[in-house]
Amino acid sequence: MASITKDYTKGSIPKQLFFFMIPFMLSNALQVLYSAVDMVIVGRFVGSAGLAAVAQGSQIVNFAVMFFMGFSTGGQTLIAQIIGAQKRSELNKVIGTLFSSIFLFGIVFTLFLVLPRDAILHLVNMPEEGFDMAKSYVLICGGGVIFTAGYNCVASVLRGMGDSKRPFIFITIASLTNLVLDILFTGIFGWGVPGAAAATILGQAFSFILSIVYLYKRKEAFGFDFKRSSFAIDSNYFKIIVKQGIPMAVQSAVVNISFIFVSALVNSMGVIAAATFGVGIKIDDVCTRISAGVQFASAPMVGQNYAAKKFDRVKQVVYFSWIFSFIYTFAFLAYYLPFGDSLFALFTNDPAVIAMSADFRYAIFWEFLFLCIMRGTNGLIQGIGFANLSLALGILDGVVLRIGLSVLFGLVFNMGFVGFVLGFGLAPIGISIPGMIYFFSGKWKTRKALV
Repeated sequence: MASITKDYTKGSIPKQLFFFMIPFMLSNALQVLYSAVDMVIVGRFVGSAGLAAVAQGSQIVNFAVMFFMGFSTGGQTLIAQIIGAQKRSELNKVIGTLFSSIFLFGIVFTLFLVLPRDAILHLVNMPEEGFDMAKSYVLICGGGVIFTAGYNCVASVLRGMGDSKRPFIFITIASLTNLVLDILFTGIFGWGVPGAAAATILGQAFSFILSIVYLYKRKEAFGFDFKRSSFAIDSNYFKIIVKQGIPMAVQSAVVNISFIFVSALVNSMGVIAAATFGVGIKIDDVCTRISAGVQFASAPMVGQNYAAKKFDRVKQVVYFSWIFSFIYTFAFLAYYLPFGDSLFALFTNDPAVIAMSADFRYAIFWEFLFLCIMRGTNGLIQGIGFANLSLALGILDGVVLRIGLSVLFGLVFNMGFVGFVLGFGLAPIGISIPGMIYFFSGKWKTRKALV
């Protein structure tokens, strides 16, 4: 078991967190670049309409992806606390329950994305110039979303065990496969947006299959025997995973719906605004998802130490999560604010999009600062298993603030594109500040562990 499982209940917190988070940060960077490659190649070979199609199509598919990530996080939290409580013999039941549940949800979301795709694209005001291309993207990526679900499930299990290296290896394989196929399908074969979508899904499928084969060959160290009878749903652990996973999944879905809502507001301003927002969000993802690697590392470390009742170590994890997040974010902003137009130029040659990028960058600025606080507090909330608080804060972020502030600044104050982006950027205050208050109150120490 030691070859995969890591014990974070003893040793140096800053050293452990640093080396644990680096593979996660690299994995997240590759995941964002994985989808950004689609936009770069499409922007070069198809144009702004193709950019808008991939940007909007990926946001719609991300609705399902965020659900899978949220639900899998429930299993991750349970696994981390099982490791911390020294109950490794229960891993087979938990992993089997999580795998089986994710497979069933994958089928449901495939149907949800594929069948009503026209209605969804009309609902988000997809510009006509890119409508058919976005439709193809959702059909292909939605049809293969089961592979995305599978990969996120495997990654969450490994994160809960304290392993960050193997998820990095698997996403590296997916990213390289996607890059090669993207150039082949979109650039050489001229398949356009459908080619980019096919490259994305094939890359994910290849990575997922390899991860399953790898873990099957090391099933004793992994903690799951892969017997047919083990792919079953244990009612007790299913209840815990659902109690943890569904609120986190709903939180992720709500936040993603707010993304789509703001995109719809921006899309109503035309294809240039839609392309600028789409590229800007993709660059935004590069920064925010890399910093999310800190949170990915902190949550299992919190879970293990919380189950072991080592509260001082839990506090250290939060403090050093803040320190590492702020160091990374300030380094990013030092380049992004004055020179960010060069990043937009990687995606498109359209001078109108590049010119509008300055408005996006300076309006979105506030988001990065609040997200630094979130990395520590969200790691705490996820690690202790307080899923309902995550849901409440997610609704405050997504519905009340992200949508509310975008409408307020963009429509009521008539600030247009800048107002929509500003409202979008200020929304994380609804998670960061309440989370910080909860941490310093110390009330989290009184919650019962999951195991």
